[in-house]
Amino acid sequence: MAGKPSSCFIDRTMMDNYGLIRTAAAVPTVRVADTASNSAEICRLVEEAYAKEASIVVFPELSVTGCTCGDLFGQSLLTAGAEDGIRKIAGFSKGKPIAIVAGSPVPYGGRLYDCAVIIYDGEIKGIVPKTYLTPLQQKTFSSGSDFHADNDGNRHEMRYAGQKCIISTALQFKIGDAVFAVEIGEDLWSPVPPSSFHSMSGVHIIVNPASTPEVYMTDRYRSRLLSQHSAKTVCGYVYSSAGFGESSQDHVHAGAASIWENGEMLAENERFQTESTLLTADIDIEKIENLKRRMNISPCSYSSFIRMTLGEGCRTNFESSLHRYIETHPFASLNDLDYRCEEIFSIQVNGLMTRLRHINCQTAVIGISGGLDSTLALLVAVQAFDRMGWSRDRIVGVTMPGYGTTSRTKNNATELMDALGITSREISIAAACDQHFKDLGHDKSVTDVTFENSQARERTQILMDVANQTNGLVVGTGDLSELALGWATYNGDHMSMYGVNAGVPKTLVRSLVRWATENRFENVSHILLDIVDTPISPELLPADENDQIQQVTEDLVGPYELHDFFLYNFVRFGLTPAKIMFLARKAFEGRYDNDTIRKWLKTFLRRFFNQQFKRSCLPDGPKVGSVGLSPRGDWNMPSDAWSVLFQDSI
Repeated sequence: MAGKPSSCFIDRTMMDNYGLIRTAAAVPTVRVADTASNSAEICRLVEEAYAKEASIVVFPELSVTGCTCGDLFGQSLLTAGAEDGIRKIAGFSKGKPIAIVAGSPVPYGGRLYDCAVIIYDGEIKGIVPKTYLTPLQQKTFSSGSDFHADNDGNRHEMRYAGQKCIISTALQFKIGDAVFAVEIGEDLWSPVPPSSFHSMSGVHIIVNPASTPEVYMTDRYRSRLLSQHSAKTVCGYVYSSAGFGESSQDHVHAGAASIWENGEMLAENERFQTESTLLTADIDIEKIENLKRRMNISPCSYSSFIRMTLGEGCRTNFESSLHRYIETHPFASLNDLDYRCEEIFSIQVNGLMTRLRHINCQTAVIGISGGLDSTLALLVAVQAFDRMGWSRDRIVGVTMPGYGTTSRTKNNATELMDALGITSREISIAAACDQHFKDLGHDKSVTDVTFENSQARERTQILMDVANQTNGLVVGTGDLSELALGWATYNGDHMSMYGVNAGVPKTLVRSLVRWATENRFENVSHILLDIVDTPISPELLPADENDQIQQVTEDLVGPYELHDFFLYNFVRFGLTPAKIMFLARKAFEGRYDNDTIRKWLKTFLRRFFNQQFKRSCLPDGPKVGSVGLSPRGDWNMPSDAWSVLFQDSI
């Protein structure tokens, strides 16, 4: 099917594939110029990829002949043998719903082209020639740029391996919900690779049959290039390069293969193998599609490309086996955690420094509870004042014990303020709240929402008034997870003059405090580490008879590690609740059962939608990662959006 493609919107009634497609990068051992042996090995690996339920399998550049044939490519016997090899591969693929991308020299119009031949279910669906040739290849092959300047839609029909097909650099192939395109070897290394244009027309996956020889540092450079390019094009990228058996006359081919998705490596093989290898990974088409929509890149004209429909691909059982890693803590991944923490902490510090200098205030006022959020805000403020050369005693820390305050948190708050050398004040809210309850006619023994929220609003009133008293700015302590769940008192602890933690989710707050303990505030590590180990609580309900926290937040609202997982995938990638449920089941297998995950996912969706009104009036605060909920540019949602549709979908 050619011309303008149908919509790439993923049919969510087909929940068995979860918007995923399994891809494979195959590196066969070769015998140079032995097309019969090479095509047989390709068929064997196709069978292996099919058994693993892959829908796309990519072989290296010129894999039917071997890429190191040199002037032998000028022999008609070799090109005829390659054509016969493709014929055998096509015949072998009959009845197998897997797209095969194999490399072969293809003669056309009195010239020879280095091509990728796309085969599906016994048919040759198209041939894509390489555009950018190495100086050595230019002796033998013509560039695919021969096809770029045509005015006939790049539709060059030919017969190859006994079948009628199209040879063009403009071909794209739809398999199931995914659309993929091909570039070959050095096409990727060019200043503007062909895949850049394919990506802007809506392609999800780029496949690259390559034959890059290995020299010192090639692998590291290639990895950086693949990471950057797959991120820049917002695509999956399947790369397979020539390996063992190629001639070592002047170069060595290591058989590098890797599969990428939007800058992240999904899988990589071990190079320098002496046996054939097959690498598989599941690429998330739904995620790619949603990211492309959000970026809103001006698309290339659809008329510049020819989109061929192959079929539905393999029916992969992703439930039984998922070939991709799912990060349980996407905000606080252990990968480069030190670097991430340093970056985020620096963003928070610089944001606060800019605000303090701009409004020319004398103090920063922070409510210190002895909990994680207020501790992080305090450490940020201390670092900001140190960098500006301001005395730490201009930071006013206020601890406001109430009905639920325990000696553990109160002592940690007091000791931390004293150890850091800031101005410390203690103002109890008990008497003020007692009077307030009398004024309201509220029975103090009824520990309902009025009982709890009055305390939060009293604390905010104190902080605002202390800021007025000291010509200061109230530094907010609420974090991103609390904003997502609406776990904050409206016009209470959800309000400040600058919220330094507004972009930091709860799972990352703990990591940041621990990082700051080890890298900035070693002298108070004993206090900070105890705060890290303290259960998360607003401490609004009275402690038990042993002075222990009774009101544990995660018992009430659910585990923050689950909510942060839901938040990341819902906001960052726009995934459906059913897809998030599937990913969470895989990520937290053995830690939470299905009913528990479903319960808290429904809670997340209900609260996320119902509490939008609290986010519509958020104070300023720095965004630190790819997910933010500021109504001024990150998350613009109507406060009256209905959540039932989302909850019912799981």
